[in-house]
Amino acid sequence: MLTILGFTMIATFLVLIMLKKMSPIAALVLIPALFCVFVGKGGKLGDYVIDGVTSLAPTAAMLMFAIVYFGVMIDVGLFDPIVRGILKFCKADPLRIVVGTAVLAAIVSLDGDGSTTFMITVSAMYPLYKRLKMSLVVMTGVAAMANGVMNTLPWGGPTARAATALKVSASDIFVPMIPALAVGMLAVLVLSYVLGRRERKRLGVLTLDEVLVEEPAESETVLVGAGTGKGAEKGTGGPGVGNDPKANGSSGSGTDADAELPDEDDGFQGLDPNRATLRPKLYWFNALLTVTLLTAMIMEWLPIPVLFLLGAALALTVNFPHMPDQKARLGAHAENVLNVSGMVFAAAVFTGVLQGTGMVDHMATWLVDNIPDGMGPHMAFVTGVLSIPLTYFMSNDGFYFGIVPVLAEAGNAHGVSTLEIARASLVGQPLHMSSPLVPAVYVLVGMAKVEFGDHTRFVVKWAALTSLVVLGAGILFGII
Repeated sequence: MLTILGFTMIATFLVLIMLKKMSPIAALVLIPALFCVFVGKGGKLGDYVIDGVTSLAPTAAMLMFAIVYFGVMIDVGLFDPIVRGILKFCKADPLRIVVGTAVLAAIVSLDGDGSTTFMITVSAMYPLYKRLKMSLVVMTGVAAMANGVMNTLPWGGPTARAATALKVSASDIFVPMIPALAVGMLAVLVLSYVLGRRERKRLGVLTLDEVLVEEPAESETVLVGAGTGKGAEKGTGGPGVGNDPKANGSSGSGTDADAELPDEDDGFQGLDPNRATLRPKLYWFNALLTVTLLTAMIMEWLPIPVLFLLGAALALTVNFPHMPDQKARLGAHAENVLNVSGMVFAAAVFTGVLQGTGMVDHMATWLVDNIPDGMGPHMAFVTGVLSIPLTYFMSNDGFYFGIVPVLAEAGNAHGVSTLEIARASLVGQPLHMSSPLVPAVYVLVGMAKVEFGDHTRFVVKWAALTSLVVLGAGILFGII
């Protein structure tokens, strides 16, 4: 019964947010509360929620102060040269910009933290997508998949969890997986190329000068998804920039999400050389502070929430020594902070009920028990396939410490090595990074101003395909 209710709760949540019948925060809170009553444990709801909130409180604190820190770095112009450099290299070509998004996300992912990866990537790329009227959900999808592949680094989390749970060396898991993960990253780049060509067909290619021209005061609607533009309804033929005919490419025939964002247009603020918050004389201080912060995070000198708390305080104090200016910067980023931290605490209700009621354990046991006996010698393949949905519906902790040891034991009984099981368990990470249980994804969609349902509808199929490519490559190379 708990198994059915668990799957039903997750399915209900996904359907409601993808159909936009409920906001993610409301769905994350109300749906698990309702199912907790169905299970007959409504009296323990408070305990489950407090346990979930307690476990996620450090993550929420980290995200709050990380948003403030990187928000200040954007304000003072730290990422302006990156945006200018990418724009010049991409030549305002949507294809190059989408591929550049994947490359940038992959490089920044070397720090091992998804939240900072998404903050830096969106900070650099959002102005380009916004100005060119490109699909913002393409940006979030590509960034999430690139980070998902790179999330398998030994210091990224999943590999360390698998090594700990199975008592093997992280290097023995990761190093042999490099060829398969390289193929997975190549798949992300190929997919970025395909999506970029679709965007180029829809929008055309602009010159750098055309992109830098200020937009008219009245902006057009920015579309979410890779579908066709609605500019044709206004007689423009597509959502271009201004009225330039080169911007109004083919309307295309995309089939992905066609929901819309508000009509607001932030302009190309990342390239505005006159904004009052710029601090050119402090550029190298801010760059050194950021490098030091990321280094400290990788080297684990202090807990990540503490590092970002100290970094945000120092960045505010040095760049904006006057109290009114500090309050203004905090106010400017308050919306992002509230949206993301609120989403994390709402997700704590969801995870708390899943774990507290025992639903997640029953779901996992049901899946493992229903593996046919004939699949025993192929448990590595089974583990790889199961990792795709399970890491989406479960936290990494639940999967690697609860499920993987059971799969490894079953595999050992049929002659499958523990290391093969461990490597196969990494396959689902490209999809995992878009799970509603991953706090970092709310940073991604929040900063990109994309509806979580739109992101989910767009990315799930491509991320699952990327995971299958990694699995296929692992089998082909004899790694899994």
